[in-house]
Amino acid sequence: MTASAPTLDVVAIGNAIVDVLARSDDAFLAEHALTKGGMQLIDAAMAESLYADMGQAKEISGGSAANTLAGLAALGKKCGFIGQVNADQLGDVFAHDVRALGIRFDTPAISGDIPTARCLILVTPDAQRTMNTFLGASQFLPEEALDLDLIRSAGILYLEGYLWDPQQPRAAMRAAIEAARGAGRRVAFTLSDNFVIDRHRADFIELIEQGQIDILFSNEGEIQSLAQIDDFEKALARFADKVPVLVSTRGERGAVAIVDGIRHEAPCVPVDKIIDTTGAGDLFAAGFLAAHIDGRSVEDALALGAAAAAEVIAHWGARPEEDLGVIRDKLFA
Repeated sequence: MTASAPTLDVVAIGNAIVDVLARSDDAFLAEHALTKGGMQLIDAAMAESLYADMGQAKEISGGSAANTLAGLAALGKKCGFIGQVNADQLGDVFAHDVRALGIRFDTPAISGDIPTARCLILVTPDAQRTMNTFLGASQFLPEEALDLDLIRSAGILYLEGYLWDPQQPRAAMRAAIEAARGAGRRVAFTLSDNFVIDRHRADFIELIEQGQIDILFSNEGEIQSLAQIDDFEKALARFADKVPVLVSTRGERGAVAIVDGIRHEAPCVPVDKIIDTTGAGDLFAAGFLAAHIDGRSVEDALALGAAAAAEVIAHWGARPEEDLGVIRDKLFA
């Protein structure tokens, strides 16, 4: 049976997190026993206490897969997001921000004492960012919350590796893969971080070996970690014939894609001043997928990925501020 034409381009499953940024000073960090410039996971009690003590804050929705969708939506793609928030203030902020981008977001909010995930970011006068992350409700996405018809309606299901760590979302993503593949759709997966790979390497390799992943995003360190080979080229070769589209970013050395066994490369896009690298990989994936969906060449997909990443690292925050559509049109003029 021939699969029906998709009505959405991409549906993503990922952490639903709100970044809360506030200016601070060293005395505040010392008072709360925070390590300047570091990132720590915090519990609900500390999240509530620290949030209450922070000064005037700017709230910006984040989360890796959601950031990728923000880029895709800015490039004119029709998208949907599945992720768990609480029916609280920050849950409302996240839902509003995602929907304001034109992204479909229908996952029912939970009630109770597990608040919406947030990353409390304190910025000192020297521009150092001290991050305190509470993963909260995002870690409790149950399989029952999936809209399987939504998943089947998208050409690509995009999965965030970070969310493979907790048990409930992991089961949900397995069910989502089954639904997508049963409808003849493609599955994209981003490895997210070495700590996730270290904990779930066997699962990820099994998905790859079984042909469950059509598009794999990684950076240089992640693909080497997955292969357990301390050599980028050998690590790529380990998976090159097992994933139809294998993409790996290398920072200032650009990016590589191996598509149907053929290798392609592109340089990075120079940036006058790097302000914040948060979201670089997320926006690279957005640019690559947007061009890929449009049927452009692999070189064009790599180039748009690099351009989108360059935009996001030139300012604070992990969502695009410039018009990515204008950047794309100049790139392909």
